[in-house]
Amino acid sequence: MEITPKIQEQLNQLHEKFESINQNTSTHLEGLLWSKPITYWDYIQTDALLSLQTQRTTLPDEMVFVMYHQVNELLFKMILWEMDQLCHNEKPTTVYFTEKLGRISRYFDMLTTSFDIMKDGMEPEQYLKFRNTLTPASGFQSAQYRLIEFSSTDLINLIDNRFRATIDRNTPYEHAFEHLYWQAAGKDYHTGEKSYLILEFERKYKKMFLNWMEEYNTINLWRKFKQLPEADQQNPELVAAMRHYDKTVNITWVMGHFNAAKKYIESVPGNHEATGGSDWKKYMLPKYQKRIFFPELWSKEELENWGE
Repeated sequence: MEITPKIQEQLNQLHEKFESINQNTSTHLEGLLWSKPITYWDYIQTDALLSLQTQRTTLPDEMVFVMYHQVNELLFKMILWEMDQLCHNEKPTTVYFTEKLGRISRYFDMLTTSFDIMKDGMEPEQYLKFRNTLTPASGFQSAQYRLIEFSSTDLINLIDNRFRATIDRNTPYEHAFEHLYWQAAGKDYHTGEKSYLILEFERKYKKMFLNWMEEYNTINLWRKFKQLPEADQQNPELVAAMRHYDKTVNITWVMGHFNAAKKYIESVPGNHEATGGSDWKKYMLPKYQKRIFFPELWSKEELENWGE
């Protein structure tokens, strides 16, 4: 085979690449002789991915439940992947910010429109049987969802509405953590004692959460928006995109989740608790907690009627 100028140039570039990291070019080229061509299933790790669905019961619709939540977690990872790039960009341009925000929003739009898969994709009789084997696990324990919240907004906007007046940017993270809005769902309303649901959640993730809270305190999505030129912060299309993301995460997606849960949990008389034992209505309904990432972008009336 003739070594064309293009191939020679590529060989030169490879040599420069390996030489720059103190590697022997000949060794790497010889390695190519024995390497196997990549296949789709090897690259995507299809076999490994499809082996991760493990049911706890013999009820077939449990598989829908398992896979749907795994898809959610994969999309959460995609969102965090984009946020990591945007938030750690020291000074993102408006074009870059808008592109990343668009990606993040599309992932959440996909999550929002997917709830019918779970809401209409399982027989209530099967769900009400296999859900008992999931206790005390709960979707409440999605750590990635918490990281998305920390990455999106100033911490004060995630504090339980009852305690926001007592917390500011100088409050120790440990104290703020104990007053996050979702803490109430894992505590006994009368005694304040934490449930097994939240104790296990904190045992596994609390250290990571505290580190993330501190890391994203000054580089979250809202802070990056405020770094943009003043004129761009007033751009109607960009403001609409920020509001869309805020509403999608904190109202549309939450209500989709709520309505799916409501259909199954209230399909029979009796105990209407979530699997983790939380007061799922007050935890999920946005009108109770007023979870709003970008309150400055909403009118006073919109804030007051949030989630209504």
